[in-house]
Amino acid sequence: MQAAIDRIMHTYDLLVNRTAAASDEARAKVTEYVGTLVEAGEKDTHRLTVCGLTYLRQLDGSSDPVKAGYTGL
Repeated sequence: MQAAIDRIMHTYDLLVNRTAAASDEARAKVTEYVGTLVEAGEKDTHRLTVCGLTYLRQLDGSSDPVKAGYTGL
């Protein structure tokens, strides 16, 4: 689980410019989320990484086209 969390945070830090406090908060949230997935039976590190990155993108709104600035016009 820790390998997946480290990979998630490393990749996410390359994608998003954040403060150290925001990075710590994101790590805490994704650690809890990945822990939930592991408790549910997921063991594949690659799958946990993808799910964790998707989770963080949803939290920051970068996967939401409206929050990202797309208006449809």
